Amino acid sequence: MAILEQLFSKYGSKIGNKIDVASAFEYLHHGCPFPIVHCDLNPNNILLDEAMVAHVEDFGISKLLLKTRELRLPRRWRPLDIWLQYWFMFIYLSFNSSPVSLIAYANFVEYGSMGLISTMADVYSYGIMLMETFTKKKLTRDMFVGEFTMRKWVFESFPDAIMQIVDVDLVNPVADNIQAEEIHFRSIMGLVLECTANWPNERLNMKDVLTRLKKIKTEFCKA
Repeated sequence: MAILEQLFSKYGSKIGNKIDVASAFEYLHHGCPFPIVHCDLNPNNILLDEAMVAHVEDFGISKLLLKTRELRLPRRWRPLDIWLQYWFMFIYLSFNSSPVSLIAYANFVEYGSMGLISTMADVYSYGIMLMETFTKKKLTRDMFVGEFTMRKWVFESFPDAIMQIVDVDLVNPVADNIQAEEIHFRSIMGLVLECTANWPNERLNMKDVLTRLKKIKTEFCKA
């Protein structure tokens, strides 16, 4: 029973925090008069209060969009704007006590080559954070090099080998319902892959992400 309580506490905390973040972005993308794109979602910009509720901070490079939820930069501006983004990240990392590769949390292929800023950029970054949370792996690990990205690692393990990549601290090794656990983690990693699809129009919006996460949590509590 103690093992089950510890697992439930660890899992509940992780998914609860991610639901807090998803709720914040659901409001930014869909609850404001004009959508707001954070543009810099990464673990350093998520803070926990005394009640362990997650909050989003640092809107320094956020963008206010029109109702189309997209902003296309004029082609002649793109190199300058990309350079400014990278410059900002370099300065940020220089003064950060525990640096992470912020570039890794953004899909700069879509931003640089397409000149597209949309709410889907935040969805992508959110999916990367979700991936890290439930695999206990960091995007910047040495094992992820070249074309072998963290997303490819998850994709190649989905769905049959998903239990080989999830955080072992979240799995009950003596559980009778290991099959139910596997189904549950498949749901999470399936959500991860939908959030991090290569093309923006293939990703879920944050309303759907929040709905799916809440459903996943409810099903876990019933199991």
